[in-house]
Formats: sequence, C-alpha cells, structure tokens
Amino acid sequence: MKFPGAIASLAFAIFAMNPAVAGSALDEKELVAKAHFTVERMSQDKDVGPNVRYLIKKAKAVMVFPNVLKGAFFFGAEGGNGVLVSKNANGNWGYPAFYTMGSASFGLQIGGQSQEIVLLIMSERGLSSVLKNEVKLGADISAAAGPKGVGAEASTTTNFRADIYSFSLNQGAFLGASVEGAVIHPRQAKNHAYYGNTKASAEDIILHGQYQNVHADKLRSSLRKLQ
Repeated sequence: MKFPGAIASLAFAIFAMNPAVAGSALDEKELVAKAHFTVERMSQDKDVGPNVRYLIKKAKAVMVFPNVLKGAFFFGAEGGNGVLVSKNANGNWGYPAFYTMGSASFGLQIGGQSQEIVLLIMSERGLSSVLKNEVKLGADISAAAGPKGVGAEASTTTNFRADIYSFSLNQGAFLGASVEGAVIHPRQAKNHAYYGNTKASAEDIILHGQYQNVHADKLRSSLRKLQ
C-alpha cells in the first residue's frame, strides 16, 4: 500500500516547488515588466497574434498573467499573478492594478506547464465583475478561448459575444485540466506597494486614474501600439 503514499508525496513536492501555488510572487515591478514582454510576444505570435491585435482594439481592458504555473499528479492546481489595464473614455490605456488567478481540479492529470495568459475583457459587464472582490470565469461572467490560426480578415467576420476571451502561450506538456472555473481576485497589497499608498485600490487605479507609476509606461506603450 505504498503507492498512494508515493502519489501524495509527489503531489506535495510539485506544489511545494510551485511558487504560484505556494503563494510567493514576483516583485511588482518585475511583474509589470514581464507583462510588457508577454503582450509583445502574444501580439506577434503567428497563431494568436492576428486575433489578439484585432480584439484588443475593441476591448475595454486587458489582463496579463506572465507566468501561470500548473502542476498535477491526479490533482491539479493552477495560479499566477498578473495585472489589469483598461482604456479611459479617450481610448488611452491607464495604469495597472494587480490580480491573482487560480483554480483547482481533480481527475487524471499528469505533468506540468507554464503559461503566459492574456484575457481580453470585451464588455462593461466583464470589467465591472473583475473589479469586484472576486470573480469566477465561466460562472460569474462568460469566458471563451480566443481563436487561433485565423487571419485578421476572418476575425472581422467572427461573431464575438463572450465577456472575456483568453489567449495563451504554453511551455512544457500537460494532460487534462481546463482553465474553466478559474477565480480572479485583486491583490491589494501589491497595489499599495507599487503606488506607495495604502489607499490605492483597483477601482481608484482603473476607474478613476488616481495613481500613476512611470515604470508601467512600457506596458502602456505596447498596448497603445496595438490600437
């Protein structure tokens, strides 16, 4: 009867080595810098790039998770930190608010995977839901995988109706588990640290533009070039 114990030990080892699951995080400035590079890579990718570039012009906001880790041995867990950036009334991109995304699932799953994930928020309903204390994708708001391998011309004829479309670049191999049901939650401590103010909230950053940090200008510039 040593086999179940071995499975449990291996699962524990996977999670112990997984900084997203363990709760550790990238420094705020490093996270924003990595988000900038994720936007650059995603927009230039031959498979998803055309649709990312097309949809981002219509999006209300974008969430970028540069390093979502997934590890499993019959139990799956997924998580990572990211940023939310939205457009103001003039169509200009604002400054980032910090979020975390996580999910867990059971089933036959073996492997590990690192993903860069971009969520394009297409509706006011989607943005309002994300700005709440917590939102579950696919339950509280509609979420769908963004199309891949479709030219920009074909994108313009596609009927996009979901509140959020997700695009990802993957590393490693993974069998099983879906991102459906992922929970997104604000990281207020990171907002406070990045803007140097304990009153900085996601709503004040995103809706009211009350806080700024020039370090985020490269990320904002990358998004502006896609307009």
